[in-house]
Amino acid sequence: MAAKISYADVEVGTELPAQSFPVTRATLVRYAGASGDFNPIHWNEKFATEVGLPNVIAHGMFTMAEAIRVVTDWVGDPAAVVEYGVRFTKPVIVPNDDKGALIEVSAKVAVLLEDNRVRVDLTAMSAGQKVLGMSRAVVQLA
Repeated sequence: MAAKISYADVEVGTELPAQSFPVTRATLVRYAGASGDFNPIHWNEKFATEVGLPNVIAHGMFTMAEAIRVVTDWVGDPAAVVEYGVRFTKPVIVPNDDKGALIEVSAKVAVLLEDNRVRVDLTAMSAGQKVLGMSRAVVQLA
């Protein structure tokens, strides 16, 4: 499957559709099972607070994966993402209630590169705090 977005159709500042991703404790348990990361900071509130965290936190790689969905949904082909990197700036804190947390992601084209590639800069927020810094993806467009 090729990218659905044409290089000719984008310019610096093109905004991708923003998305919000809910995260509950059940989400974290499922992710732990899929990833094999059963660190108790991701499911045990007592342990998390004993090691100095405010509560259970989402896996960093989970947060990173949710954020890039904004780009893959926009481009229409996950394989079009040729580079992706972030800095983890704040944890996503997931309370033990029926609401959990929300990761809110926006993105825009920041740089037009050679060979029909663009750099997309992402902003990921949770509870009013930026949870990923330097979040950038290079995307191969049609």
